[in-house]
Amino acid sequence: MSIAQLEMWDQPPDDGEPDSYRRTWQPVDLTDVLDGRWEPSTPTVGRRTDGVGLFYPGKSHTVSSESEAGKTWFALAAVLDEIAADHHVVYLDFEDDAGPLVGRLLALGAQRERLREQFHYIRPEGPVGAGINLDDLESVLNRHSPTLAILDGITEAMTLHGLNPLDNADAAKFGRMLPRRITDSGAACASLDHVTKSAENRGRYSIGAVHKLNALDGAAYVLESRTPFGVGLTGRSTIRIAKDRPGQLRRHALPSSGNLHWFGDLVLTSHSENFTEVEIEAPSERVEDFRPTVLMGRICDVLADKGPLSQAKIEALVKGKAATIRQARHLLEIDGYVSEASPHQLLKPWSGDH
Repeated sequence: MSIAQLEMWDQPPDDGEPDSYRRTWQPVDLTDVLDGRWEPSTPTVGRRTDGVGLFYPGKSHTVSSESEAGKTWFALAAVLDEIAADHHVVYLDFEDDAGPLVGRLLALGAQRERLREQFHYIRPEGPVGAGINLDDLESVLNRHSPTLAILDGITEAMTLHGLNPLDNADAAKFGRMLPRRITDSGAACASLDHVTKSAENRGRYSIGAVHKLNALDGAAYVLESRTPFGVGLTGRSTIRIAKDRPGQLRRHALPSSGNLHWFGDLVLTSHSENFTEVEIEAPSERVEDFRPTVLMGRICDVLADKGPLSQAKIEALVKGKAATIRQARHLLEIDGYVSEASPHQLLKPWSGDH
């Protein structure tokens, strides 16, 4: 074999896919695993109201639902969490444009300056390829090190790249082309997808190729509408786990039908066109038994740090929905942790009792 042939052999194929090249056919160094330094991946991106994370860093996920069941709102709830934590987010939108999406974020209370600095919205009109489009994407990933990337409209994204969403080989190729490039940067990648129209035949899958689910190394969520969303309404969708490859999310869920697990509820409260609240609530076997223990602990921490505070100041310092913060404070008063009179005073340290 000639030198030219050897050099050609050592280069990645020029097939239009991302051109990063790693030698993956050599044995992997197992030292960290064997010496006990390896730790399983934990979901730390986005969160439920009780603090449980939604997505695994550096792994690929899907969020699927019928139209208007809230998958975009679910994604935006995680976007808000990451921006509030001073992290960056990339949003690749293959379906809509910036106006409606940013309008939703503003209605949810996102600060304009934070969006300007930390929210990176991309509206692709051509395939990522291996040229300038790929350079632009890599520039965003390398410069900002986002913790979360949303791919909105997988069917449209695959079609844009000349791929068939119903074909398993094309689904695998798309996964290598875009989601894997994003997760290689360390970000959690969440692809928003549609489910099949037939509820009876839907099962655990998004519309299209089975490989979409089988190839995931993170989690797959399916949202089911219970009460509709709309201006002036409170809508609710059930969030179920269809797949959890790392296995750290199902333990925070309850068993459900069809080999799924009930992870929680997406609750969207619309006060007006310009003011909306979103929460991802934990599941509870009986609603009346729910206790917002995470918020109860945060209130006690704030009171221990700041001293006696009014309810308004507690709500300003503790992140969460105002009604849930008030419920948490009332339970603390009943349990003897916090005084009933305002300004509210911490009476004893929080023990995490349920």
